Amino acid sequence: MEGNLVSLTTPLCNIGWKAKDFNLLGVDGKYWTPAKAIGEKGLVVMFICNHCPYVKAIFDRLILDLAELKKIGINAVAISSNDPTNYPEDSYVNMKKISELKMFDFPYLFDESQEVARAYNAICTPDFFGFNESLELQYRGRFDSTGRGEPTEGNERDLFNAMTLVSKTRSGPTKQFHSVGCSIKWKEINQI
Repeated sequence: MEGNLVSLTTPLCNIGWKAKDFNLLGVDGKYWTPAKAIGEKGLVVMFICNHCPYVKAIFDRLILDLAELKKIGINAVAISSNDPTNYPEDSYVNMKKISELKMFDFPYLFDESQEVARAYNAICTPDFFGFNESLELQYRGRFDSTGRGEPTEGNERDLFNAMTLVSKTRSGPTKQFHSVGCSIKWKEINQI
């Protein structure tokens, strides 16, 4: 495990904040924007990576929940903004591998410049942003109540429940919990 593993928490949701535009290359070889990715009822923009233990712990549950959300009109995009020079496991090539291995049913995008992570004020991996069909932020928070561990009885599916509510009402829940994860691995100043 990496030497500077640190758990960070994100700010809570800034309700109504408009999604920042981007045009990023996906592992499918296509360029994706929020307008291209959004579902009929909304969009989840998530900042993840390949090596983070917080992300690895939820991968399988995340993929299942996103497939269920897609059926009700909520699409998703995953973005990796980590510095692949110092974290080669997060390279574009390795993003393609994990996407194929885990059979992602959503675009996995490479934020090579890290500009999109900065525009969204992404703090950690994973970091979830849930938007309604007008691309207004309605949820920013954790995936579920389990964190890095195995799901316990009574595990709260926060992202899933929030985005299901958004699909029905256009609004997210009033009670939201911070995302928790590893810091985004920013490039050194001389790399930018």
